[in-house]
Amino acid sequence: MYDFDKVIDRKNTGSVKHDFAGFYGVPENALPLWVADMDFCSPAEVSQALVRRMEHCVYGYTDVKPDGEYFAALSAWMKNRHGWDVKPEWLVKTPGVVFAIAMAVQALTLKGEAVLIQPPVYHPFETTVLMNERKLVKNCLVLKNGRYEIDFEEFENKIKENNVKLFIFCSPHNPVGRVWHKDELEKLAQICLENKVFVVADEIHSDFIFPGNTHIPFSLVNEEIASNCMICTAPSKTFNIAGLQCSNIFIQNADARKKIEERIRACGVAEINIAGLVSCQAAYSYGGQWLDELLVYVKANIDFISRFLEEKLPQVKMIYPEGTYLVWLDFRELHLSQQELNERLLNDCGLWLNDGCAFGECGSGFMRLNAASPASVIQNAMFLMEKNLLKK
Repeated sequence: MYDFDKVIDRKNTGSVKHDFAGFYGVPENALPLWVADMDFCSPAEVSQALVRRMEHCVYGYTDVKPDGEYFAALSAWMKNRHGWDVKPEWLVKTPGVVFAIAMAVQALTLKGEAVLIQPPVYHPFETTVLMNERKLVKNCLVLKNGRYEIDFEEFENKIKENNVKLFIFCSPHNPVGRVWHKDELEKLAQICLENKVFVVADEIHSDFIFPGNTHIPFSLVNEEIASNCMICTAPSKTFNIAGLQCSNIFIQNADARKKIEERIRACGVAEINIAGLVSCQAAYSYGGQWLDELLVYVKANIDFISRFLEEKLPQVKMIYPEGTYLVWLDFRELHLSQQELNERLLNDCGLWLNDGCAFGECGSGFMRLNAASPASVIQNAMFLMEKNLLKK
């Protein structure tokens, strides 16, 4: 039994979530529930593996063998958790998923060519497209009866009208919490194949799936799409080790993989951090039970938020997540501007959430809350919201 109730002081550790309020112009005493990392200790086996490796005291250039223990741990996790048989030759290791996405944009499209995203979505998608001087095309998700859906007709039309070359797909979706169904994935795959659109699937939240839902790796939809996509995975969200920077990218298409590897080398990235490799292997080898218990704990936090809002603040609607530990909150019934909403939450409630507009203009009226904190922290956040949000 793991102790997720323990409140850990993360101040003065360089934590982006806890130490940079002043930098972002946020009150220092605001309760931080924004950045998508967790306020829980990583599995003890991860820390122990890191200590053992650091005690060696020689930290030279380091890598892992394609057929060694690292890939064995990684492939066993993908097989056991997702029913996916991955092969060593598909693997490209990178410092992070966003970096991998940027490399795919650079390697597989030319300046001025179109890349499609589905807002409201993880904001680095848009930044990566625009900063690499590609044309940004948006197929906004549609909120129906408290659940987001894809407008497939618009998706296809936008692709054809803009000659889209690349689609960055968020699965499970951050911030709206959708775990996509097989029929939805099949429709996306068919449209992309028919229009020669390569798919970059960000599946970093794939281990955070709640009962009644199943994550399907995009490459398992069918054999054709498996050769027309790259799957971005990482242990970072799952085990709270984002700061150790290690992601595992699977690209079955040899030509696409070669182009992306060449782009990575052109950026001067040769090896992954020692700590990233060690922590990834340890997490996938020994972290299963820890994750299983954590999923139950975080779901209880999310259920608490849902009940609390229904009973105490019915004006605020929660889009119940099927996956991820992120909660998408709809404040539109308050009829506040986005600036007023931010100021009310920060200055009156003392809560630091993610501004919904950061995920696209269709996020106006929404905020993202990170539910991966001790229950006492989440409960306090809801009490603060109830007490102060509706003050005139």
